[in-house]
Amino acid sequence: MISDHQLQLIEQQLGRKPRGIAEVSHQTADGIPVVLRMHSLVDDKPFPTLYWLCSKDLYKAISQIETGGWVKQIEQQLEHDSELRQAYQQNHRDYVALRQGYLSEDEQRRIEELGFSELFQRYGIGGIAQWDKVRCLHMQYAHYLAQPGEGCNVIGQRMEQEFELSKLQLKL
Repeated sequence: MISDHQLQLIEQQLGRKPRGIAEVSHQTADGIPVVLRMHSLVDDKPFPTLYWLCSKDLYKAISQIETGGWVKQIEQQLEHDSELRQAYQQNHRDYVALRQGYLSEDEQRRIEELGFSELFQRYGIGGIAQWDKVRCLHMQYAHYLAQPGEGCNVIGQRMEQEFELSKLQLKL
C-alpha cells in the first residue's frame, strides 16, 4: 500500500501526478521512494516496464552512464561472454514470470481481451523483445534494486560494481 506521503514525494519527483503505481519497491533509509512497481496495464495500454526508477538523482547519474557509451560496452560483453548472456536472458525469463505473477485474474482477463497476452510473454525487462540487447539502463538498475540477491539483474549488478550508484546521496 502506498501512503499519501509517498504519493506526494513521488509526484514531487516526477513533476506530475503518478499513474499505474502498484507499490514502492525500493526506498532510501529516509523513506524516499526510489523504485516503483507498476501495474502492467494502465488505462488499457501495456506499461513498458514492471519497475520504474523515480529518483531524479539516480536518473541523472544513469543518463550520464548511457551517454558515456556503457550500453555498447555491455552489449559487446553480452555478445562475447556466453555465461553473462545466459544469466541476462534468465533475468528476462524471471522478469516475465514475475510480472505474470503480479497480475490479478481481472488484469489477466483484460490483457487477453485486448489481445496483449503474447506481448507480455515476449517482452522482457523494460519492454525489450531482443533479449541480447540492453534498451535502458534505468530500467535494468530499477529491476536490480527491486529484486536484489541471488539471480538479480546482472546488468544492474555490473552497474553497481562499476559505478557504485548505491553510494549516491539521493534527495528529492
